[in-house]
Amino acid sequence: MESRININVSTVDYDKTSKALTHQLMLLEEMVHSQEDFVLTDSEFAFGWHFFVLSVNKSLVEKLTSVMGSDFEKLKGKGMEKKFLTWLTKNVESKSPRFKLAIKEEMESSKFGIF
Repeated sequence: MESRININVSTVDYDKTSKALTHQLMLLEEMVHSQEDFVLTDSEFAFGWHFFVLSVNKSLVEKLTSVMGSDFEKLKGKGMEKKFLTWLTKNVESKSPRFKLAIKEEMESSKFGIF
């Protein structure tokens, strides 16, 4: 089974944000000649926000890094996952109202082990 990056997404407009993310990732798949390398879950609504998970195959991100080369390394963040979040946020933020992306595994664990 392929390893994946699971991203928690929170947004005020599920339709616009999910369409913008899907469109951007489909463009990425086209660019690197890939298919079906990401999945969006249904949203859960709470406190005026929609919450859902975006799961992306690491191989898709690795292909992006090889295409972008040194430009990918210049992106903000430590490690491939954080740099990918920066790239994705930058490419979607103009097409979607308020939204936030975070690595799911980081949110589920804390240095205090509460979660």
